[in-house]
Order: sequence, then C-alpha cells, then structure tokens
Amino acid sequence: MNIHLTGHHLEITPSLKEYIQTKLAKIFHHFDHVIDAKVTLTVIKLEHIVEATIHLPKSDIHAECRGESMYTAIDLLSSKLDRQVIKYKELHKDHHRVEGGLKHQSIE
Repeated sequence: MNIHLTGHHLEITPSLKEYIQTKLAKIFHHFDHVIDAKVTLTVIKLEHIVEATIHLPKSDIHAECRGESMYTAIDLLSSKLDRQVIKYKELHKDHHRVEGGLKHQSIE
C-alpha cells in the first residue's frame, strides 16, 4: 500500500506523516484491496484542508475535509473515508453466494 503525501504552503513533518499513516491504516484493515492513496495537505489563511483519493480495483474514492487544525481535519477525513470504504465494500459484495456452500437441501 503506497501513500503519496503532498503539501501546499505546508512542510510535512515526520509527526504529521506518521499520524496520517496510522489513521489510514485503520481504513486498510476494513478492505485489503487498496492500491494506493494520495493525500494533499493545504493551508489557506487559518483554514487547514486535507484531500485524499484512494484507488480501489473498480473505482476511486475521494474525500475532502476542513478544520481549525490539521489534526482535526485528518481525523474528519479518516472517518469520512472509512464510511465510504465500508459502503464500497457492501456494494461490491457477492450477494448471490450461499452461506456454507449448500445451495439447496432436499427433504426425503
């Protein structure tokens, strides 16, 4: 799993990088087939903006969050991405599969 970090008007510190990796690791526990993630951190005046795009096998998930501090924006982003990944997983789940491998039981 590759995480690409980009900072606009911001230097990415090792603590920020580690914090993002731990938050995104929770998302990857829900779904193993994540190809890579691109995260962009931006500061405009007093507003901190975090954008992320996660590449999955059949589609991409994009989210953007704003906060008073970069850490709160990252927290909001991780929860938003977590919900979207769970929704993606449910939509692409094979619903035609029968539990236990038995399709029909005959009564004799």
